Amino acid sequence: MEKLTEVVSKTPLLTGSSVAAKRAEIRNYFHHTFSQYESLFDCINSDEAYYVRAEPLRHPLIFYFGHTAVFFINKLLLGKYQHQRVNERLESMFAIGVDEMSWDDLNSAHYDWPSLADTRHYRNQVRHIVDALITDMPLSLPITQDSPAWLILMGIEHERIHLETSSVIMRMLPLKYLDAHPQWAACSQAGVAPTNSLLPIAGQTVTLGKPSSVATYGWDNEYGQKTVDVAPFKVAKFLVSNGEFLDFVQAGGYQDAKWWTSEGQGWLEFTGAIMPRFWRYQHGEYLQRNLLQEMPLPLDWPVEVNYLEAKAFCNWKANQTGRHIRLPTEAEWTVLRNQLDTDQPHWSQAPGNLNLEHYASSCPVNRFEHQGLCDIVGNVWQWTESAIDGFPGFEVHPLYDDFSTPTFDGQHNLFKGGSWASTGNEASRYARYAFRRHFFQHAGFRYLESDSAEVPVEPVNTYETDELVAQYLEFHYGDTYFNVPNYPQACVQALLKHTPELKHARALDLGCSVGRASFELACHFDHVDGIDFSARFIQHGFQLKETGHTRFAIPTEGELVEFKEVSLSDLGYSELADKIDFVQGDACNLKARFSDYDLIFCGNLIDRLYDPSLFLNHIHERLTAGGYLVLTSPYTWLEQYTPKDKWLGGIKVNGENVTTLDGLRRLLGERFNLVAQQDVPFVIRETRRKYQHTLADMTVWQLK
Repeated sequence: MEKLTEVVSKTPLLTGSSVAAKRAEIRNYFHHTFSQYESLFDCINSDEAYYVRAEPLRHPLIFYFGHTAVFFINKLLLGKYQHQRVNERLESMFAIGVDEMSWDDLNSAHYDWPSLADTRHYRNQVRHIVDALITDMPLSLPITQDSPAWLILMGIEHERIHLETSSVIMRMLPLKYLDAHPQWAACSQAGVAPTNSLLPIAGQTVTLGKPSSVATYGWDNEYGQKTVDVAPFKVAKFLVSNGEFLDFVQAGGYQDAKWWTSEGQGWLEFTGAIMPRFWRYQHGEYLQRNLLQEMPLPLDWPVEVNYLEAKAFCNWKANQTGRHIRLPTEAEWTVLRNQLDTDQPHWSQAPGNLNLEHYASSCPVNRFEHQGLCDIVGNVWQWTESAIDGFPGFEVHPLYDDFSTPTFDGQHNLFKGGSWASTGNEASRYARYAFRRHFFQHAGFRYLESDSAEVPVEPVNTYETDELVAQYLEFHYGDTYFNVPNYPQACVQALLKHTPELKHARALDLGCSVGRASFELACHFDHVDGIDFSARFIQHGFQLKETGHTRFAIPTEGELVEFKEVSLSDLGYSELADKIDFVQGDACNLKARFSDYDLIFCGNLIDRLYDPSLFLNHIHERLTAGGYLVLTSPYTWLEQYTPKDKWLGGIKVNGENVTTLDGLRRLLGERFNLVAQQDVPFVIRETRRKYQHTLADMTVWQLK
């Protein structure tokens, strides 16, 4: 292997004028990353230490030593750039299990971990494989997400994430297993904690999300776009220091449940914590554990805590001051970040204790100041109030579909800004990382004061994984199959064609499911009510109305899924939300206020009612004079929905065949004229290779 030039931990640009130079840059970045990762593990002086479970909720370090190399091979196999496994046993054992578990979901399984020598040998094999691929892979500029170079960068940035997470676990190892290392020297400065103060920050409108024009690698959750109006606030000049947090500890903050959320109380009960994880109290003195040594508690360094502890401190501080004290949201943190006009990889030196450019530990909170505010980036990650969610326009990368989506669950909060150990992509402006709220990283916080007790965060738009609901989301908002038009759209277009005398004031979409027909009707009516019996279904129509987008995962094959997102803007419905109300309701027992409709549309509803005759005998009461009732159905009567004695058709009466249309004529004929009838086809996707192709019968009835 030819000699490599030394590089720093800066992620490469995707652009350039020379393919050869870019290939050499990526190759250097890969080897620097691989070697730097191994240099961290060189601090361990005993093979035994690799198998110690220093953090009970995470795997031992042998897992993380092997995991980053396995990631390369598994992704190369998935992308068809590698055609055979290197070591099937290791590539299974080291594949998954990274996210810290909950204390009520503790994994006590026994693992027959491989030897350290075998794992080192495997890493060397992978290094040669990836080096050969970088040397020979097709490469054009700029690098795009479908390029093999993007996959290489994915593996490199993934290893840089675990450079940091492994260093956190190493801080939990007994010191007897660790030796000093020149590449991992801590800051030597420590002193009295500075007095914190609050600085005014003007409100502004910020746009979140990494523009596609930014020429560096990004994880899928960074992309998309969201605009947020941020109100004015006051923010702490410094990160919360050990000294400032010590006041909370000595005031009995860990013993007083009223400062803690219910989740925080559960964590306290499980851990028995009485101080931050990296503190120790001995012989009347507080000590702090760093990566490779212990020291008297450095009062002017940032405290390192999880979200639950940071939140409890803010609640205590709010009580002490009588002010609305809390953590910032992602948008509020972005207002602060925007005060720095530099970003990795463009700076000559990191504007904070970041990217391993200064220390291999935290340092005093007043060391890096910019326009009166210290540690805008670096030193420790900064917890936010925002649970991670994808921005509108978020798309999963097909070769790493479980990087972000499992965290869109409302249980993973964002922290921002990076720590001393954050390198590469982690050190960039747009980096978005989120962990469970009880998670320990090199993470602390700063607080702010707002005018309101309300925290301006939106609920997480989770992926719908219920198979039936997701199936209907795809049916309403997803792709079309076999050239069959979108069913809700086709129904609305057909009914409009058959109702020339229709007034366009009010419409009712009864049995609206996940809501597509309601939005389509709103293109033609002043107001639309969408009603469905199932809260699971209707919540997605409501979510689209309120947030402009919704997400779902549809089965492809076995347990594999495809992640999808739909937005009102992409559908052309952005201006319609105010014209629609979604309400849960029973079609056979509607409230009186649901009346005076010019049109009532019942899409595939009639054969899913528990008493269709009751419904049809009273539906005329909900229509205006000359109004229309439109029914569509494939007439698939099932006893799980409708007792057989209440079926309208598909039965024999006195030995004669009775169809559903016969039943509809009998019940509606006195008050309605049947003015049109036509077939409307539809296709429902079950998996990538299984579809239901059905013909619905549309009947259009006008009130006499």
